[in-house]
Amino acid sequence: MPRKSTRLTFAVLATGAGVFSMLQSLIAPALPTVQHALHTSQSTATWVMTAYLLSASVFTPILGRVGDLIGKKRTLVGVLLAVLAGCLLAALAPNIGALIVARVVQGVGGALFPLSFGIIRDEFAPSAVPGRISNLSAVIAAGGGVGMVAAGPIVSALDYRWLFWIPVAIVAAATLIAVRYVPESPNRGAGQVNWLGAVLLSGWLVALLLPLSQATRWGWGSARVTGLFALAVALFALWLRSEARSRTPLIDLRVMRLPAVWTTNLAALLFGAGMYAIWSFLPGFVQTPSTAGYGFGASVTASGLLMLPMLLAMFVSGVLSGRLEPRLGAKALLTTGAALGALALGFLALWHDRQWQVALVAGVFGLGIGLAFASMANLIVGSVPAEQTGAATGMNANIRTIGGSIGAAVTSVLVTGRLQPSGLPYDSGYTHGFTLLALLCLGAALAALLVPTGRSGRPPLPTPHQAPTPAPARVR
Repeated sequence: MPRKSTRLTFAVLATGAGVFSMLQSLIAPALPTVQHALHTSQSTATWVMTAYLLSASVFTPILGRVGDLIGKKRTLVGVLLAVLAGCLLAALAPNIGALIVARVVQGVGGALFPLSFGIIRDEFAPSAVPGRISNLSAVIAAGGGVGMVAAGPIVSALDYRWLFWIPVAIVAAATLIAVRYVPESPNRGAGQVNWLGAVLLSGWLVALLLPLSQATRWGWGSARVTGLFALAVALFALWLRSEARSRTPLIDLRVMRLPAVWTTNLAALLFGAGMYAIWSFLPGFVQTPSTAGYGFGASVTASGLLMLPMLLAMFVSGVLSGRLEPRLGAKALLTTGAALGALALGFLALWHDRQWQVALVAGVFGLGIGLAFASMANLIVGSVPAEQTGAATGMNANIRTIGGSIGAAVTSVLVTGRLQPSGLPYDSGYTHGFTLLALLCLGAALAALLVPTGRSGRPPLPTPHQAPTPAPARVR
């Protein structure tokens, strides 16, 4: 393929990543409908979300590294085919078990994020990389918002199965174009996949995220939760040992120790906690009947429309960040994005009596998400070797997901820890939850201040027997 077809390449990458991001949130508002249609319980229906989360967390860093080793285009096409198969299976699923399996298959699409960032780095002119990464990050961020906004109208006008039929058509077209027009990236990592490291990584991620997502049902002090947390710690220690000893580690720990990488990942953990939790709890807040002393009794469609300012702001700020980054630096944009998130959530904790207040908060928070997403990706890509781009950006996305699981779990405890006689949470529960999320975003802004400044080049990584040399990120 001629290298000049970069616009078409970017369109394919944006389509795939955007659809996967949309699938993350598209089904959430429709879970009650799915539960009724497939004659299952609420606890079983929640596995439609949990299975997707666990699958994505496992496949994102592993397939990101596979792409670094065997070719990003080849891996990208394989991942798109998996998402296509998962959407098709979900659209045809005759029961809840088949739908959960379909969601596991769809979770493979988490690798679209690191693969797309890697292809952009390989195929675009260096001067265009930050802007393209910012634009792709804007699409990824906005995709989640599109899912929240579009779910209600699609289910009302058609059927919940169309939440998957529509992506089937889009992903099929993107896959055909990718096969024909996306070039194979020239940068390849050396060695082979460390499958022991992959198994251990999968193990500790599942052992950590599963109890976080199910703790409110199982009980924080239950044997299942405490046992899985203990298993996660043990597997994490074994994984660190395996990666440190491997000549071809799945995740190069020397890369993870680079100052610009670990500080960005810390900010991602804290900001992810605030971002994913607000996505989970704000729609429920506005749908609560006003008889509870708060909420607006909004329908799924109406609550989605209240999130529309967030969607628009995410996309606009994400695109603008590509133009601002050369002037202000990715560090400044990440700090600003996290600070805007803290400001919005602090406002929400104090004032949430009117719908315009919620819409305003959604818009301000959306600005923060757009800036933070784009700047985190640029910081990671600008700080690691080209052959480690997929693995490093995959771990950054995973760390954001882990933060989101932690934030959602803790917020759930605050919101549902004390219920009214009607079974609805008290207003104070949401207030405490929003306050916690504001503090987490503030912590992300403080972590962003730790990101090294300067634009000096990144020195080569040492051999496994040398001490790592800290390298400043390509930021300002």
